[in-house]
Amino acid sequence: MLEDDFGREVSGVRVSLTDRCNFDCVYCHNEGLGDTRGPMDPQDDEMTADEVVRFLEVAREFDVEKVKFTGGEPMLRDDLEEIIRRTPDEMEVSLTTNGTFLPGRAEDLVDAGLERVNVSQDALDPQAFAEVTQSGAYDKVIEGVHAAVDAGLDPVKLNMVVFEHTAGYVEEMVEHVAENEGLQLQLIQYMPELTGRPEWNIDIQRVHDWLADIADEVETRDMHNRNRYWVGGTADDESSGMVEIVDPVENPQFCANCHRVRVTHEGYLKGCLNRNDDLRPMGEMTRDEIRETFRETVANRVPYYGEYMVRGEDGEWEINDKYVGGVEA
Repeated sequence: MLEDDFGREVSGVRVSLTDRCNFDCVYCHNEGLGDTRGPMDPQDDEMTADEVVRFLEVAREFDVEKVKFTGGEPMLRDDLEEIIRRTPDEMEVSLTTNGTFLPGRAEDLVDAGLERVNVSQDALDPQAFAEVTQSGAYDKVIEGVHAAVDAGLDPVKLNMVVFEHTAGYVEEMVEHVAENEGLQLQLIQYMPELTGRPEWNIDIQRVHDWLADIADEVETRDMHNRNRYWVGGTADDESSGMVEIVDPVENPQFCANCHRVRVTHEGYLKGCLNRNDDLRPMGEMTRDEIRETFRETVANRVPYYGEYMVRGEDGEWEINDKYVGGVEA
């Protein structure tokens, strides 16, 4: 397993299969690339199934244990089941999706080897959901969540971005997962530096404090130093609701515990979600080129907060001069 200069092993990869999406969520940052979404039809710049599988086979050579397929909306890829089926058997496979295409495909995805799924669901009210996602697909998403549970995916995590538009729905979503076995809730901190609307930001610590007050059990994971809260029971109680907070913004501990490398839909490797100055192409994607690029990407990974971004004399975050230009000077 490859390790960067900060002692962080790379145990997982997050692979974007497309930047196309049938939603237009107001907070979307498209895997840190910004709003580059185009037509719904397949695009020539997307990695082929063969290229995706070749990359994963090389990543497995370096003992990478997990892959999460993302987008855009990865289920717009008709060959998603094929890609999952051809993923190395030793790798745990998960998927993040808006859920609209899970009805009718969830069982096939499980048969292909999918083990876990994250479904974006920012509200339980159809009107509120439509305002955030710019879509009228609320009923289809709910149907997709049920299809995922029925297909045996475990857990089914609901992803909720917490910002001004959704903060009022957090309590309701926590109650929802506590009352419905098989569901977990992942509260994702809004990232204003990627979306450009800082006025939508809220203090995520208030959510932590509220959950700590009502939780029956609290755990801190090694990965990203994330907090998990169990509501309505403990971790040993299958009927309890688990809520996890993903809070990377201005969080050096989060970045110091990051063990993922990302791959864009065009076949570029990036060591950090927040950066696009370290993109590395895999060329013609031969195995040797993939190995070399993967090694380079891992070797040059830098914790975003606490190293790449440091506190200036005024207390504000600023780019560390060592990394201006994307590589260490």
